[in-house]
Amino acid sequence: MKPENKHLRYLAEHLLNTGVGGLGARERAALLRISKRLQTHRGDSSLHDEGGMTFGERLADRVAEFGGSWTFITMFGAFLLGWAILNTDILRDHAFDPYPYVFLNLVLSMLAAIQAPIIMMSQNRQAARDRLTMIRDFEVNLKAELAISELHLRVDHLTWQILGDLDLIKRHLLTQDVSTPPAPPTQADHGKL
Repeated sequence: MKPENKHLRYLAEHLLNTGVGGLGARERAALLRISKRLQTHRGDSSLHDEGGMTFGERLADRVAEFGGSWTFITMFGAFLLGWAILNTDILRDHAFDPYPYVFLNLVLSMLAAIQAPIIMMSQNRQAARDRLTMIRDFEVNLKAELAISELHLRVDHLTWQILGDLDLIKRHLLTQDVSTPPAPPTQADHGKL
């Protein structure tokens, strides 16, 4: 048996509580896609728990989180303003980085060169986490859709059963005297409940 068929059967039995034979073409195709994605992402389960992340990954997440906050923007703006005031007004003739602020430009370029790849690493990991979440959401939605379809079938069955009971009562009323109450329907009247 092919590995993909084995995974498909496992998903059909455990996720949908049915066998492969009970699946339509759409459900079968969806489960095949889920199976292939799960096989490629099985090793990526550490993306959701912080305990499995390396120090560098945790640091990258913290740097990206701080670098995208108003606190960072405020502190960085205050730093730039302080640098300009210090080198323009306070130190005037003894400024270590006079007006064109060449040294500040070098510092900002190095900061951007270091911060950009760190933020990209964090974004790549976040994209992988989002992909796994999307796959899980799809699985839940598929299972819910199939459960709703099953509920619709059950409601339809009960509706037809009730309509059959009402028809039996109506026929009974038409054939009997109106003064005697009809007997309630039995299992023999409409089959197994």
